[in-house]
Amino acid sequence: MTGRGIAVSACGITKAFEHGLVKALAGIDMQVQTGERVAIMGRTGSGKSTLLAIIALLDTFDDGELLINGTPPSGLGVPELWRAENVGIVFQFHHLLPHLTARENVELPLYGLPRRSRDDFHRARDLLEQLSLGHRADTVAANLSGGERQLAAVARALVNGPRLLLADEPTGNVDTQTGENVLGALIDWSRSTGGTLVVVTHDSTVANAMDRIVELRDGRVIDGPSDLRPSPRIADPAS
Repeated sequence: MTGRGIAVSACGITKAFEHGLVKALAGIDMQVQTGERVAIMGRTGSGKSTLLAIIALLDTFDDGELLINGTPPSGLGVPELWRAENVGIVFQFHHLLPHLTARENVELPLYGLPRRSRDDFHRARDLLEQLSLGHRADTVAANLSGGERQLAAVARALVNGPRLLLADEPTGNVDTQTGENVLGALIDWSRSTGGTLVVVTHDSTVANAMDRIVELRDGRVIDGPSDLRPSPRIADPAS
């Protein structure tokens, strides 16, 4: 790992909905080291997606402390700009705009950058080629298969050269082969950039490809082996 990634520290993070009646997070303590690959697992409703949204600054928390590279969210500037410059997000449901082509969807995050070059837009097509979607670059998203849409969503998450990649069930709604392609793209990005990867997943294959598994239950991190045990790791070429 080159250490280019972003470290994340959550201490006592709480989050409730419905005027406090629904407690999504009940005091989350979790640290992710710079350049680390971490899987977050747990049953539906355990708070996984809520935690990911808070790390991405897509949602706020009620109490506790969140530090991104030692800085609280209030010190990171405008959240939208911070995300545009530092974060890639892969959603469980691809969220492509159906009337835009695959390439145009991948290019969308670039418009949030204060400075962008022709090379940045070339990267969009290169990423589609790497994901075996080059031949579908000019096809509108409405005419792509479900697997193709998810691969395009992965390319979109990578196009801004992120330091932190957050993926919410990236293989949850695709076939086995597409799931392997998605996982391969995430791991390749991590190896080549040293970026920090946090993946919410129910897929043990995805989880076991990470450095570590953090398990949530009822809005809390389960203490013990689930959080501390290194998972079988795919060897990096440089290691």
